[in-house]
Amino acid sequence: MTESELLEKTWFYRFPLPSGAVTPSYHGGELDAVHTTRAAMMRQAIDAHFGGRPIASAIDIASHQGWFSWQLVENGVQQVTGIEPRSEHVADARAVIAAMGLSNRIRFEQCDVHDSSPERFGRHPLVLCFGLIYHLENPIGALRRARALTAPGGLCLIETQVVPGMHGFVDWGNHRFVRPLKGSFGIIDETGETHGPEASTTGICLVPSVEALVWIMQRIGFSRVEVLPVPEDGYEQLVHHKRVMVAGWV
Repeated sequence: MTESELLEKTWFYRFPLPSGAVTPSYHGGELDAVHTTRAAMMRQAIDAHFGGRPIASAIDIASHQGWFSWQLVENGVQQVTGIEPRSEHVADARAVIAAMGLSNRIRFEQCDVHDSSPERFGRHPLVLCFGLIYHLENPIGALRRARALTAPGGLCLIETQVVPGMHGFVDWGNHRFVRPLKGSFGIIDETGETHGPEASTTGICLVPSVEALVWIMQRIGFSRVEVLPVPEDGYEQLVHHKRVMVAGWV
């Protein structure tokens, strides 16, 4: 795409172009704060873990139009691979990143998270998975894939919408045997929206509670898991804990 063609399109994100122009985003920029808050939280986590050291590579799972892949390069990552299931997002990402002159540092592959593997993409010191988990019917499988793509000593950042949690105990086969709840999932229906660019590709969404997300990440092999702090002026869903960013260390 030419720069003029990029500027004629409404994007999910605001990309700065070489001329100084910025791509227009949905709803007149009303949702930009969710992206900038995620970026600020990501930056703080990267600085804390890597301490300014160069980061050789990163994987951006569900890279969408490539905005966070670009942010990774801005934060010192040398090579970024974005994986994204929707062909239209892959095309958009390739076009805008090419216009920004970054195709030599960022590449995009069409791939569902459940089809990703270290054999195909390698293991990396930094893995992102933003805005995906709550659109999936198998979020635990996706978290396992994210863990598998994270190199030893690496950092994985998961950002997702969450639901209220359930607590207590349940009978487990017999009233004399009980098990504690480790969290819960809410079922969200996106079956009528699978054609939409930001919706689930299957329509059935299992959204974790914070407790469930942390417990699952601990059980699938992350050595340490923490819910990250949110800037006071951050996006309202993150500030009010309706979304979270969780760091997992390998």
